[in-house]
Amino acid sequence: MAASSEENSALFPIFVLTMISLPLVPYTFVNLYLTFKKKTKSIYCHCSSCFRSGKYRKSIFKRISNFSTYSNLTVVLLWLVVALLVFYIKHINTEVQIFEPFSILGLEPGVSDSDIKKAYRRLSILYHPDKNPDPEAHKYFIDFISKAYQALTDPVSRENFEKYGHPDGRQGLQMGIALPQFLLNSDGASGGIMLLGIVGVCILLPLTIAVIYLSRSSKYTGNYVMHQTMYAYYHFMKPSLAPSKVMEVFIRAAEYMEIPVRRTDEESLQKLFVLVRSELNLDLRNIRQEQAKFWKQHPALVKSELLMQAHLTRETTALSPNLQSDFKKMLALAPRLLEELMKMAIIPRTQQGHGWLRPAIGVIELSQSIIQAVPLSARKATGASSEGYGPFLQLPHFSESVVKKIARKKVRSFQDLREMNQQERAELLTQAADFSANELQDVEVVLEMMPSISIDITCETEGEEGIQEGDIVTMQAWITLNRRNNLIRALPHAPFFPYEKEENFWLLLADSSSNDVWMSQKVNFMDESTAIIAASKAIQELLEGSGASPKEINTAVKVAVDKVKSGSRLVMGKFQAPSEGNYGLTSYCLCDSWIGCDAKSSIKFKVLKRSRAGTRNITGVDEIPSLEEGGEEEDDEGGEEYDDDYESEYSEDDEDVKGKDVKSAVANGSNTGPAGNSSSSDGSESDEN
Repeated sequence: MAASSEENSALFPIFVLTMISLPLVPYTFVNLYLTFKKKTKSIYCHCSSCFRSGKYRKSIFKRISNFSTYSNLTVVLLWLVVALLVFYIKHINTEVQIFEPFSILGLEPGVSDSDIKKAYRRLSILYHPDKNPDPEAHKYFIDFISKAYQALTDPVSRENFEKYGHPDGRQGLQMGIALPQFLLNSDGASGGIMLLGIVGVCILLPLTIAVIYLSRSSKYTGNYVMHQTMYAYYHFMKPSLAPSKVMEVFIRAAEYMEIPVRRTDEESLQKLFVLVRSELNLDLRNIRQEQAKFWKQHPALVKSELLMQAHLTRETTALSPNLQSDFKKMLALAPRLLEELMKMAIIPRTQQGHGWLRPAIGVIELSQSIIQAVPLSARKATGASSEGYGPFLQLPHFSESVVKKIARKKVRSFQDLREMNQQERAELLTQAADFSANELQDVEVVLEMMPSISIDITCETEGEEGIQEGDIVTMQAWITLNRRNNLIRALPHAPFFPYEKEENFWLLLADSSSNDVWMSQKVNFMDESTAIIAASKAIQELLEGSGASPKEINTAVKVAVDKVKSGSRLVMGKFQAPSEGNYGLTSYCLCDSWIGCDAKSSIKFKVLKRSRAGTRNITGVDEIPSLEEGGEEEDDEGGEEYDDDYESEYSEDDEDVKGKDVKSAVANGSNTGPAGNSSSSDGSESDEN
C-alpha cells in the first residue's frame, strides 16, 4: 500500500505537467504564427511625423510594453512552471522502490528456511539498531528487512510471493490517482487541506468569478462602455444635432465624468481656455457672460471639453503632467465612446424603425477630427471650398497658411490635390510653400496610405421584378477599397493620436430629405478571413433562397471570395418597402479615421401599390406613415436650436439632391454608376422615368 501511494505521489508532477502542456503548447504556436504573420507586411504610416510620435517605433522598451499583456505574461509564467516541473521530474524525483522480499534479503526464489534465517542474521548485523546507530539504517531494517523476513517465513505468504509476486495472492486491476502523498494519508491529518481545496476550487472560485462578472456586466456593456454613458448618449441625442454640438454630447460620458478635477488643475485649465476659446462656440457679443456661463458648468465637463479642444487645436504642450495623464486616458477611451455614440444616432427612433442621419454624420466628423487632430472650425466652408481647409491639415507639414498659398494656384479642394500627379504636386508645393524633398516625400507617403472607396449597391425583392408595398427588400452592397500603395488592411496616418487605431467604415442607406437612416452597418477591412466567411455564407443563403443550382452557388461564392481578397466587403440587409411612391435614397460610406475619404452614391426606386394575390398579411398602405411627414416632424422638433452652427460637409450636397437629373442607370433600385455621384430627381421626373 505504501509503495502504491509513493508511486501515485511520484506521478503527480507528470500529471500536472501534462495538464498544463495540453492547452499551452498549441496556444503558444498559434500566437507565434499570428505574430509573424502580422509582421510580414508593414501596415502603418512611415512618414517622419509618425516616426517622431514614437507610436510605431520598435525600441526595446516599446517591444516590452507591447508584449506585457496579461495574456503574454500568463503564457510566460506557465512556461516557467513547465520548466520547473521538467527539472523536478528529471533530477529531484526519486525512483519508487518496489517491495521484493527475495531481493531485499539477497536470495533467489526456492531457497530453504535456513538460508532465509542466515540472510536475516547477516543483514541484522549490518542494519539492526543495536549494531548500527544510523537512523537511516534503522528505518531500512524496520521497513524492508523485517517485513521481508516475516513475509518469507510465513508459508502462505511465501507461496503467494513465488507464484504471484504479492503476499495476498492474485491481484486484480488496481487504479491510482496522481496526487501528492500528504493528501492521501489514511490518518485523516490532511482531510482539512483536501476539503479546503475542494471547497475553494469547486465552490469559492466559481462564485468569485461569477460575482466579478455580474458586477462588471451590470456596469459595462459588451464594448466596455458604461451603461450610464449609454443612457446619457441616448437622452441627449437629437435628430437635428449639428456636428459642432456632437462634442457637447460626447464629453458627457460617465468615464469622463469620473476623471478627478484637482485644484492644481485650475491654473493650467485657465491658460488652456485662452488658447482654445475660439473653438468653444462662445457668442463674442456677450463674451463675458458666455465665459461665466462656460465656467459654471460641471467641472468635469469643463475639463473634458478643454482637453479635447486642446487635442483638436494641437495645443497639448501647455498641459501639466497630471493633465497629460488625464488627456491620454480620454483619448484611449475615445474610439469606443464614439462607436457607441454612433449607435445611439442610428438606433431606430421613428415608427418606421429609422435612425437619424444628421447626428450620425456629425459623430463621424467628430471621430475624424479627433483621430487627425483637426479643429472642427477648420471644416467650415471657406470661399470656393465647401469642405474648408480641414482635410489638408491631416497631411504632414501642412498648415492654414500653406493651404492659402496653394489656393492661389487654383487648388482649392483637397480632392484637387489628390488628383494631381506626383510631379505636378511636387512643383506646386515647392513653388508655393517651399517644401523640401523630405517634406514632399512625407506628403506622398500619406497620400499613398489614404483610401479611396467605391460603392456598388442594389435593392431588390427576391423573385419579383418590381417592389410593392410591404415587400421585404434585400440590399446588397459591395464596398471596394483602393490605395495607391496596394494595401488593403492598414492603420491610418495619425501622428497626434497616441494609440493605434484601426480604420472603420460605416455604410448608411438614408433619405437625406427626411433625415432618416434606413439601414446601417459597420465595415472593417482588417480581418480578411472573417469577411470571406461572412460573404460566402450570405451569397449561399441568398442563392439557395432563390432556387439556384449547386453549381451556380459555388461559382457565385468563388467570385465573392475573389472580390473579398481583392479588397471588397459585402454588406447585406433587409428592410420593408414603405408606402407607394418614388424614393431617392443615398448610400454613404463614411470613414471614422480619414477626412475627405468618404463616398456616397444615389439610388432611386419606385414602390408600387400592392396588387399581388396570395401574399402574407402586411401592414396596409394607409397604416404606414409617409417618410416625408415623419422627417418634417423631426426637423421641426429641434431644427431651430442650432441655426448658428456650421453645416456638415454633406449638408449642401444633401440639399442639392433634389432637382438634379439622375446620372446613373438604375433598374429595380440598383445603382450601377460610380460612387460619389449623388443625384436624384423630384417627384414629377420620377413618374416620367
